[in-house]
Amino acid sequence: MGLVLSLVGCGTAGPETAAFPDSPTWTGPLSTGPTNGTSGSSPAAAVERFRVGDTVTVTFSGVEPPPPPHEERIKEDGTITLPMIGSVLAAGKTAGELQKEIQERYSRYYTRLTATVKSLERFYYVGGEVRSPGRFPWLGELTVTQAIQSAGDFTDFARKTRVLLVRADGSTVVVDCRKAIERPELDPKVMPGDRIHVPRRFW
Repeated sequence: MGLVLSLVGCGTAGPETAAFPDSPTWTGPLSTGPTNGTSGSSPAAAVERFRVGDTVTVTFSGVEPPPPPHEERIKEDGTITLPMIGSVLAAGKTAGELQKEIQERYSRYYTRLTATVKSLERFYYVGGEVRSPGRFPWLGELTVTQAIQSAGDFTDFARKTRVLLVRADGSTVVVDCRKAIERPELDPKVMPGDRIHVPRRFW
């Protein structure tokens, strides 16, 4: 079909600085999969899949006149809604899978249409007791300790044993970064849209 593919990612507001409720301490590798309730996959596989909150742009070519470009943030139910074809499930799909479905749906109306799916640049967030809190572009495989280093590392008041990793789907994991530095299997992957909060110690 000659589909054209370009996949980057998206982000929104700045770092989360409020305290989060406690959750089970991180004890091993995290399987990060689609957020739409489909079967899970490894963190590496999740990199290639759209998530709720990603902004997807669909453009068309190959016909005159082509359908207008469509840009939409993936809704909480995992879908986007396109003219003529209606709701399409996007969360949990790779860009290629989403393009294929969109093209097949539009084939009822166009025989030579080419769809191009893009998403905006993706970000992660680091806040709390780090030296340079903020929003950072997600450029590929990254762990919690690496993300903290990208934010200038811990301040002198950081509670390194109770770092909170808040996933884009709202799930929360507590990471002991002192152990994670020594044991890489305890250092979970950071995905686009994730937030890391380093709390303040009280002694």
